[in-house]
Amino acid sequence: MDQTSPGDMNFTPDAATHFMPPRALRNPHLQTVLPRLVRRRLLLRPHWQRLDLPDGDFIDLAWSEDPQQASHKPRVVLFHGLEGNFHSPYAHGLMHACQRQGWLGVVMHFRGCGGEPNRLHRIYHSGETEDAAFFLRWLKTRWGDAPTAAVGVSLGGNMLGCLLGRLGETAPLDAGVIVSAPLLLEPCSLKLEQGFSRFYQRYLLDQLKKNAERKLRAWPGTLPVDLLQLKALRRLRDFDDAITARAHGFLNAGDYYRRASAMPLLKNVRKPLLIIHAKDDPFMTDEVIPQPEQLSATTLYQLTPYGGHVGFVGGTLRQPQMWLEQRVPHWLTQWLAT
Repeated sequence: MDQTSPGDMNFTPDAATHFMPPRALRNPHLQTVLPRLVRRRLLLRPHWQRLDLPDGDFIDLAWSEDPQQASHKPRVVLFHGLEGNFHSPYAHGLMHACQRQGWLGVVMHFRGCGGEPNRLHRIYHSGETEDAAFFLRWLKTRWGDAPTAAVGVSLGGNMLGCLLGRLGETAPLDAGVIVSAPLLLEPCSLKLEQGFSRFYQRYLLDQLKKNAERKLRAWPGTLPVDLLQLKALRRLRDFDDAITARAHGFLNAGDYYRRASAMPLLKNVRKPLLIIHAKDDPFMTDEVIPQPEQLSATTLYQLTPYGGHVGFVGGTLRQPQMWLEQRVPHWLTQWLAT
């Protein structure tokens, strides 16, 4: 079992022994897309709850079971990726895996990602940690003390890295896991404008624009663009320039990418943290792979040669196995075992 302690640097530059798919599954795009093809059915029925925020807005929670009946159980909070939600294959898959461990899981949807547009000008972004910090404090206040961990995926992983780095010892978590996170936003933005990765940019931008259009129709004037301006956006960077940056007080997309990247904050993490990256992730470049001196002594870094973006599919095409649903609970057991 993996251990982290304040005096040790647990850096694994090539963790091939932990995840090695068969040759037929080593294509990065197949790894990235395959979970959506094999996880079409929800593995559990969530218990939904709406949580009001201090500024008058709200976020939606999807629990693995009714928290009133399970408040004594260890807890795992999942922060999803860009335009993700409980229905994302990795989200309900990990929640189901946590449920099998006897833990209480919950997906905290970022503002506007629970199926209904949020009310205020603020939305969410890679470095916005206030809602997550509020939710984690509320979790303890509302349901009492219990071992609590968080899993952040892609954008949610970068956000979790920012939160753990900014709060240090005071972070209201016992442990965290970050998966496929764009720890430096600028090179990831550029990567998504190149080659086949442009396919992912088009998909993500379409999702962002659809969500923004719903928000504009439900709450006119709550975004810094109108519908015509929204439809004219052609790159994720354009969206971040026109909407993300302006809605959250950044000068432009470049300023947002610099100030919201988790990489510079990782050395300040004081809670046990596992970071999982795939070397062939089509969303990222080698710049996103941290150097040992950029990580705190409580961080374990696992780099696999294959896995794509939030893929990590093993087994065979006929019987695929979701490695993250084994790896994440296995590592978290150290802090969530009762």
